[in-house]
Amino acid sequence: MKELFTIGEIGRLFQMNIRTLRYYDQIGLLRPEKVDLKTGYRFYSTKQFERLNTIKYLRDLDVPIEKIIRFFENKDAENLMELLEEQREDIQLMKSRLDRIERKLERRITQLSDALSSKLYVIWEVNIPKRKIAFLRREIPMEEDLEYPIRELEQIRHLEPMMFLGKVGVSVAKENVVRQKLGHFSGIFVFLEQEDNYKGAEEYLQESLYVAIRYSGTHREAGESYRKLLQYMEEKQYECTGDSIEITLIDSGFTNDLEKYITEIQIPVKKKT
Repeated sequence: MKELFTIGEIGRLFQMNIRTLRYYDQIGLLRPEKVDLKTGYRFYSTKQFERLNTIKYLRDLDVPIEKIIRFFENKDAENLMELLEEQREDIQLMKSRLDRIERKLERRITQLSDALSSKLYVIWEVNIPKRKIAFLRREIPMEEDLEYPIRELEQIRHLEPMMFLGKVGVSVAKENVVRQKLGHFSGIFVFLEQEDNYKGAEEYLQESLYVAIRYSGTHREAGESYRKLLQYMEEKQYECTGDSIEITLIDSGFTNDLEKYITEIQIPVKKKT
């Protein structure tokens, strides 16, 4: 019966890449039974088949190589049980993380799909429930680049930078909306989602009936859309009940084409009494 096998034969028997077997030799996980000093050829024995099977089994369970090495240093059924239980916990955490990522992906895909199918310069009314935000209240000139206020919001509210893509909005104070004084924002915010695991101070955009419009461009091009909304409000006998909300649905985070930028304005309203 054949007792020694070349590295190529082992690779074929166990359906493994030869480079992987060489790597296992290099790190001490699976040393060859014999090495020909003249040719450098590696030979493995049938006695090593069980160890290799165990390695393949644990790697199929995605157990890290470092943990497999430690297991073989003190090979024992109780140690194997502990290793498997640790791996189960790691997999559960990974599944939870992937589920969270999937929910965020689904939400962002839905939002982006909605933005790409926008009907521009059309006014509509919508009842929106309260929305959780992290908010930085400060006056921001219209001409100021919003990247610095975003970083301020990030630092003050201890936010992660990745939270901001497609979730940033600014507000114009109620009195300035009514007077059409649109040169300054009254604050900047980011929408908070359950998956963000945000632990800082929370605020909410009020639940309300809103009149809304989408237009092509950045916040600097908002003036004409505000005028359309205010004229609509006058015709419908609506009064403004709070700060306006401007949300960049598509901006530089999504495209380099300025003509494809889309911004939405929402103004909370109620019927005049």
